[in-house]
Amino acid sequence: MQIINPTPGAVYNGVIQGTYRMASTEGILSLWRGMSSVIIGAGPAHAVYFATYEAVKHLMGGNRVGVHHPLAAATSGACATIASDALMNPFDVIKQRMQIQNSAKIYRSVFDCAKYVYRNEGLAAFYVSYPTTLSMTVPFTALQFLAYESISTSMNPTKKYDPVTHCAAGAVAGGFAAALTTPMDVIKTMLQTRGSAQDAELRTVNGFVAGCRLLYRREGARGFFKGLRPRVLTTMPSTAICWSAYEASKAYFIHHNDSTSASS
Repeated sequence: MQIINPTPGAVYNGVIQGTYRMASTEGILSLWRGMSSVIIGAGPAHAVYFATYEAVKHLMGGNRVGVHHPLAAATSGACATIASDALMNPFDVIKQRMQIQNSAKIYRSVFDCAKYVYRNEGLAAFYVSYPTTLSMTVPFTALQFLAYESISTSMNPTKKYDPVTHCAAGAVAGGFAAALTTPMDVIKTMLQTRGSAQDAELRTVNGFVAGCRLLYRREGARGFFKGLRPRVLTTMPSTAICWSAYEASKAYFIHHNDSTSASS
């Protein structure tokens, strides 16, 4: 839905219509295109993400029980994003290329796609969208962490493990942040898929400002919110699962360390 000047067969008017058309014309598995690239990159990227988050949050005094520290939460989230996106950006580019309509006819695998992009566009193609990605993910993460810490602290002041709190706070925080950062996501998609475009002007877009100008000239202000609904719909369960798994793992290790200390 975010592709600029798509082919007639790839024009989607909504989540349900788009899902049905993709599944019926390209097969149900087309809805999972690009998943392998995400799986390869997401593990290491999330490890860097949460390690950086906890380190910066600790340094800023954001781990004190019963104390709400919004600045620590927002700063920690922003730092975590800068670090993890540097690792994840190439995998995100590959994912985007593999999700374009009929991409299966061009790329056989993640590695085939990576070789194709590198051979035709060079190493810079994997990072041309990095500044734009940061312009989206830094405020996204800052907003998400700020909202999550505010909601979870309000629902659970003791900060003890509570799966309902972590799931609900994660979902609301993620949806809120996703909606506000959709314009940057549209430009990011433009930059990451420009190498596959037939549009000569689109292929020459080389940055965030140029992308904004082109998008506004062709589609107006509405163009900056293309794909808003599916972005929010996918982000809410994603962040709910992510925060729930993270808090459960953290609670387990804290309990395990406490038990080990007590027994010794």
